[in-house]
This record gives sequence, C-alpha cells and structure tokens, in this order.
Amino acid sequence: MAPSPDPQADPPVNARTPRTPRRLTREPNVAFRQLRGARSPGEFAAAVRRAAREIGEQVACDARYIGRVENGEIRCPNYAYERVFRHMFPGLTLADLGFSAREAVRGRGARPLSGAPLLQVAPRPEHPDHDSPDHHDPQNHEESDVLRRAFMTGSTATVAAVSLGIGPVPAQAIQRVGEAEVSAVEEAVRRIRLLDDRHGADGLYQRAAQPLRTAYALLDASAARRSTQERLHTGAGELAISVGWLAHDSGRFGEARSHYAEALATARLAGDPGLEAHAFCNMSFLARDMGRPREAMRAAQAGERAARPLGSPRLLSLLALREAGGWSGLGDRSACEESLARAHHHFARGASPADPEWMTFFVEAELEMLQAQCFSALGDWSRAARHAHRAAALQDPHFARNLALYRAELADDLARAGAPAESAAAGQQVLDLLNQVQSTRIQAMLADTSRILAPHRASPEVAAFLERRAAVAV
Repeated sequence: MAPSPDPQADPPVNARTPRTPRRLTREPNVAFRQLRGARSPGEFAAAVRRAAREIGEQVACDARYIGRVENGEIRCPNYAYERVFRHMFPGLTLADLGFSAREAVRGRGARPLSGAPLLQVAPRPEHPDHDSPDHHDPQNHEESDVLRRAFMTGSTATVAAVSLGIGPVPAQAIQRVGEAEVSAVEEAVRRIRLLDDRHGADGLYQRAAQPLRTAYALLDASAARRSTQERLHTGAGELAISVGWLAHDSGRFGEARSHYAEALATARLAGDPGLEAHAFCNMSFLARDMGRPREAMRAAQAGERAARPLGSPRLLSLLALREAGGWSGLGDRSACEESLARAHHHFARGASPADPEWMTFFVEAELEMLQAQCFSALGDWSRAARHAHRAAALQDPHFARNLALYRAELADDLARAGAPAESAAAGQQVLDLLNQVQSTRIQAMLADTSRILAPHRASPEVAAFLERRAAVAV
C-alpha cells in the first residue's frame, strides 16, 4: 500500500509511473484506551509484559506499541498479544478490546526490502504462532511480517538458541526505505534490550553487529518521507547504543566507545536531543568503568543539558546518578551526595509520558544499585551493601541478568565490609543464575569477590563458594 502524500516529503527514489495513493482510514481504539485507565502508556506496557510472563509468553511491549493500538494502527494483535490481553481481561473478546476480527485484516502483507529480507526468523517450535509468520496464511495480519522476522529466538532459557544475524544489504540494492524497514530497525532495538535483560551480553554482541550495519545502510538510502528519515536516524542511533552496550557489558570497551560515539554523531546530525542524552548517558557509564571518572562526570552533565527540554524527570534522575558515579570515582563525597539528592528529587516526581522507552529498566531497584556503586567507589562498603541488598530484593526475578548483577555487587560489598559468610551466600545466588546469564562484567565481579574471600577459606560457607566458583570459571 502506498503511503499518503506528504507535502513536506522528499521525492521518492527511482520513481517511475505515478500512482494515486490509497488512503488507510484509522479509527482510534476507544475501548482499549478505556481499559488502560489512568495508567501512562509506559506503565500499561509494563503491566502487559508482567501479564505475559505470568502465562509464559514473551512480548516486547512498550509505550509506542500501546500508542499504535490506541490510534488504530494495529487493528488486530498477533496471537501472543491476544493471549496476553485475554489473560489480563478475562471474558473479553477481541471485539470487546476494540480490535477487528482477524480475518478482516489478513492480506495486508508488508513490502519486503529490495534485494534481501531485512531480518530473518525461524519459528519457535514450542509456540509456532508466537512472533513468527503464520504458516497457514502467507499474507499475515496487522503486525508486519518484517517486524516478526526481526530476530530468531529459540528457548528462552539459553542464549545459544538466539540468532540476531541478518545478511548484508548493499545500499545500492535498496530502492526505497519506508515504514516496514524503519519499524524493523525499531523492533531490532527492542529485541536486543529484551534478550540482554534476560541473558546478558556475551552471547548477543557478535550477532548484533550485522543488524547495526544494515540499519546504517538503510540510513544511507533515501527515505520517501522526512518523518521516516527522522525515525530511521533515531532507530539507527538507538541500535548503535544497544550494540555498544553489548560490547560494554562483555568487556569490549574500545568497541563500545566507538558505537556510542557513532550514536552521538547520529544524534547531532539529526538534531535529536533524546538520542544525544541517551548516548551521553552510556558514555558516562563506560567512562566510569574505564577508570575515567572526570570524563564520566562531564559526559553525564552534557547529557543533562541535552535532556532538560525533554520533560522527563526519570531521565534527569538517571543522568544525575551517572554524574554521582563520576564524582564518587574522583573521591568527592560532597559532590556525589549532592548529585544523589538531585537524582532522588527527580525520581520522586514519578513516571512521565515523556520518558524514553529505553528507560524501562530504570526502576527503584536500579536506583538502589547505582547508589551502591557510588558508595562502593567511596569505600563506604557497609552503606554500599545496604543499597545493593535493597536492589536485589526489589528486582523483578524474571530479569535474570540484572538480578545476577545486583547480587554480585552485594557479594563484593559484603566481602569488603568484612562479612565473608554473607558474601559467600550472595555469591552462591549469583552462581545459581549463571546457567541463564552470560556477562563478562558479572564474571569479573565474582572473580574479584573470590580474591577478597580467599583468606577466609576456613569458613565452610566461603570454602563452598570458592570451590563452586572455581569449577564454573574453568
């Protein structure tokens, strides 16, 4: 289906015979909007993800998806979302939820990328209709085939079954970039974040590099609409940050720095302050991990300047925490605590519709974890351990990577605070999660904790932890 004409659009590339575009009439989904009630789109998306986990589904729902449903862009959800919505609202039919019948929206196939499919997927054997093409009907329903081909996921229990690979797409093979291709890039970002939350970065980084190259190949091609080009800039930049984070978390600091710099350049080229703030936020985090606290502090401050006009208190809170991390690395307790106070002030203002969708990870548990890291850098081990303990207690257990990270921080802080038995117990909990998580960062933290605990091997708890950790590390 050709898009509606846009008087501000750039002329299409390689246009031949003009066609009269057909208009797609969209009616807002009032019923679904009423079900959301007073919750923000982001809060409602979080409730959808929680409901999905309750029934063993995996959906990458976010505020944008909720918006697409409410404005009528998604006339019928895919099968996975339908099951989740029916679980959330027992007794309601698709019609009660404001959707059209599935058979009424079949046949709207997505236009594939010229030359090769953008992203390829194989079906999940345990859920043949979950996030995969419908094998009984090659012309699938409202959710584009390109989106469902975004990534191949096998068992959610192992990264080994995850494939993020796509074939290279030369820029000269791309005749036109439109909604389907841009949406696929955006879905790629969401899928990487979801898989990283569940499994950690080590098994994902190499596979994520090719989608990033393809995204920038799309960016080099001309888009038909200015709005499409803007979304593509943002999507490619966010993908660069996501791939940079995978490099960062797996200990490839130089590669992470390159990806973050690429995202920052894309943000400035596009005039996108939200993307710029995100890039600076991650650059600050990386600088802290690289032992460059002054650079971490300055990057966070630059991110705060970019973020101020965006109207997101939670984003300002996270950037204040990044700044606090820089000050703690410099040993400036006063400046660190002033930044932490600002972070709490912004966080207390609550969620906002202006919060970027990538910030779904930034909940109270993460707030506690970042404070623990600050006090650890200041050498206040007992205070750091208290915050790390709260972080682990608050963390959603479905996100194994963060839970393992928080418990690894707790184990390290307890070891340094002179509580070896308690440290070993926390370390054992981290080891329990390593069959689900692959993270060089977490392994390095456990190695440090093991070195600190080694003189306390006479303790049965410590000896058991050290023996088990040594077996895992082999």
